[in-house]
Parts: sequence; C-alpha cells; structure tokens
Amino acid sequence: MDNIKKYYKKYPITHPAYVVVRIAGKYIRDRAEKYFSGKMIEIGCGDKSKQHLVGDFVREHIGLDHEDTPHDKSNVDLFGTAYEIPQDDEAFDCILSTAVLEHLEDPQLALIEAFRVLRPGGYAIYTAPLFWHLHEEPRDFFRYTNYGLEYLFKSAKFEVVEITPLSGFWVTFGSELSYYIRDFGFGPFIYISRFVIFINNIVFPFLNQLDQKLHHGAERWTWMYLVVAKKP
Repeated sequence: MDNIKKYYKKYPITHPAYVVVRIAGKYIRDRAEKYFSGKMIEIGCGDKSKQHLVGDFVREHIGLDHEDTPHDKSNVDLFGTAYEIPQDDEAFDCILSTAVLEHLEDPQLALIEAFRVLRPGGYAIYTAPLFWHLHEEPRDFFRYTNYGLEYLFKSAKFEVVEITPLSGFWVTFGSELSYYIRDFGFGPFIYISRFVIFINNIVFPFLNQLDQKLHHGAERWTWMYLVVAKKP
C-alpha cells in the first residue's frame, strides 16, 4: 500500500487530475492483478511511476520510452518507440500502455508491434481518452470511441477481452472544469482556484456515482476507456 500512496502522492486533492488518476489507477491495478504475471513491458513509461501501481504483480517491469521524452529518463530501461521495440518476438508476458495511443500518428502499427513482442496467451492493458483536452502538444493526434478501439485491436489480431468506460459525464466535466480553473490560478487567485478544485474533487465523483445509477448510458461521456486484450 505504501507504493500505491507514492503513486498518488503527486496528485493531491487540489490537482485537477486527482479524481481521474485514482479512478484509472484502481481499474489498472484491478486488471493487472487479474491478468498480469512474469515479464512486463510498459510502452510509453514516462517516469515509470506505474511501477508503484502494478509492480507487485509482475516479476520484471521493463519501461520503454523514446530518447526525447519530456519525462525523467533516469528510470527508462529501454529506449525505442511504440513502432520499433528493440526486443525479440514474444519477449514479454504482458503489456501496459496508458494514455499513449492518442499521441501516436499510426496507432495501428504500434499495436501490431505490441502484438509481436507479446507471448501467445499474454495480456495487454491499454487506456485511451474519448473526451479530454489537448495535451503534450503538438504530439496529440486522436481521441477514441469504444468502437474505434475494438476495430484497432482486432485489426492487429488481438482478442478483445473488455473495453470499459472509466467514468460518466460528471467526472469528465468536473475534471475538465478544474483544469480550466487552474489556468486562472496565478498571483492571489491561486488559492481561490485550488479551493474550487478541492471542492470539485469532492462533489463531482459523488454526482458521477449518482448519475451512473440513475442514467442509463451515462458512460457515453467517459473521459477514458480501458482495454484488456489478449494474444491468442
């Protein structure tokens, strides 16, 4: 549990991503516990902070990123790209890749390459956004529906195990509102913006839960999908 606390520490309750990081983290950890084992590659590992989130489910965590990543490179184990992973065929038992597909010019080629390095019977967990603001510009190319994700993974010969929306309208709206408010958080207004974000991070998850109970189809407004795919 200490490792999980370390993962969430950089997203305090006054951060706009406080809610979405915790929701995504819960889903990723739950699926990793169910499907992951052995040697894992994380494609687009950044600072490799997800070691704290899923590291206890695998024997080895190999973090892949490109040479000019804007993140701390000290924890990157393997330099390459999602299109060219410098490893042999079937080298990994499982794959993790979160919020990376939207930054790839050709996601189909990336999934084909992921399929190549995954052993038969191995699982991959991906996340990809549906509604989210521009980020890591100019390398921000796509947003995905569940139908688009299913098409991409099946076209890459994966078996789709599940595609799950991670929120309804209120978490998406509340998180984006918090990011918008943060832009006004300069000078003396920074404390006001942090307070409003704090309130948002309490109120909107409650509204989201209520909406999902009362409103069939609320998940159509999800900020992100989680995909579990298997190599036959």
